[in-house]
Amino acid sequence: MRPVRFLGVPKPGQGRGWVISGPFLWFLIFFLVPFLVVVKISLSTAEIAIPPYAPLFTLTDDGTLSVALHLGNFQYIFSDPEYVLAYLSSLRYAAGTALITLLIGYPVAYGIATSRPGIRPALLMLVVMPFWTSFLIRVYAWIGILKPNGLINNFLMWLGVIHQPLEILNNQFSIFVGMVYAYLPFMILPLYACLEKLDHSLLEAAGDLGARPFRAFLSITLPLSLPGIVAGSLLVFIPAVGEYIIPTLLGGPSTLTIGTVLWNEFFNNHDWPVASTVAVALIVLLVGPLMLLQHSQAKEETR
Repeated sequence: MRPVRFLGVPKPGQGRGWVISGPFLWFLIFFLVPFLVVVKISLSTAEIAIPPYAPLFTLTDDGTLSVALHLGNFQYIFSDPEYVLAYLSSLRYAAGTALITLLIGYPVAYGIATSRPGIRPALLMLVVMPFWTSFLIRVYAWIGILKPNGLINNFLMWLGVIHQPLEILNNQFSIFVGMVYAYLPFMILPLYACLEKLDHSLLEAAGDLGARPFRAFLSITLPLSLPGIVAGSLLVFIPAVGEYIIPTLLGGPSTLTIGTVLWNEFFNNHDWPVASTVAVALIVLLVGPLMLLQHSQAKEETR
């Protein structure tokens, strides 16, 4: 008997290239090409012109193409203590924000994942509801809450807990408050997606074998939720490193971060090559450890 062939049914794997090419094309257009433009600007020198930097490639009168690469910008930013302190300050704020959001977001995500299925959509809606309001308006709202005559100080003074306003604005405390508030949903959602798939029969089996709840959490729940922890930490850490609005509005103009340095170099000093060098160095410093982390995680999953 001859095998029956169905026309129009693709073979296994057929068309996969078109599906994969979409994300790669998006990556090429909206990340790689702009990044190469920034790299090109970082290898030039500042000039009083429009745009305010010297061209890398110049065609002379005799038809030859001359290339002028300037690597002194990279040496300059790593030899200047201000840029080094800005990098360290941004990394500290981002790491602290990721840690605090993890400590707050893990119980919230676990509570949503273990709640009744009927109320989970409502709880998730409450998590993402802040995104319905402008990010800038939400940051300005925290100024009204944290300022000396704001909501918190007035409430504490009304209770008699304090007799003079607390200094909780324009300092590190207000920066962490604003960043944790802004990036907490980015930690909760990946954790929920991971914890919601957790097989609770494993916890029941651990309880039957005599494991206490905390021991079962450390042995079962926490290891199985590590992919969510890693994903949430990256979603919080990466944008928090380059945050500009929150440190500027809640931390004051004297706050030193990479975001404020980039703004000053681009718009105040009009030094596009140095600003581009700062951005390129930041991306390189972040991509290296992230690639190592992803490689180690892939090896662990394979093992």
